[in-house]
Amino acid sequence: QVQLVESGGGLVQAGGSLSLSCAASGRDFNTYAMGWFRQAPGKEREFVAAVNWNGDNTYYANSVKGRFTISRDNAKVMVYLQMNSLKAEDTAVYYCAVDPVVRRLTVYSVADYWGQGTQVTVSS
Repeated sequence: QVQLVESGGGLVQAGGSLSLSCAASGRDFNTYAMGWFRQAPGKEREFVAAVNWNGDNTYYANSVKGRFTISRDNAKVMVYLQMNSLKAEDTAVYYCAVDPVVRRLTVYSVADYWGQGTQVTVSS
């Protein structure tokens, strides 16, 4: 059974940092692209960041570029999101997602598998 389990969310003050982790299990994800999305209250889910299967290429939404860093560890089958200089508008539920095709994450915001999400709240 495929599982994506996020962790690391919480409450932080504006300007602070948080690090999210996502553990993937249930199949061989080392050839999959991995990514992060978020959904704020009353808004649609949006793409945040993605990394290709071997970590050589990363992709970011303009709103987080320069502040967030995505990385992966294929030995542990995990993907991470380091979030710095957080703003109130970063408040959302953050979801991990995996898909064989990185473009499906970055352009079409679709994925074969999704996590349950972890809440990130940034107080201003």
